[in-house]
Amino acid sequence: MSRVLMIVLAGGLLVLVGGVVYLGAFPPAPAAHPVERTLPNADFHPR
Repeated sequence: MSRVLMIVLAGGLLVLVGGVVYLGAFPPAPAAHPVERTLPNADFHPR
């Protein structure tokens, strides 16, 4: 029982490390979208 648990944990760790290495080698493309922010009306009043 303990041996099976260790094999499963080692396999999970291997998959986790493989995923991190894959993301490091082939990072996802950034989402390019414009930033739309509403400005308060007070910013447009002259001082």
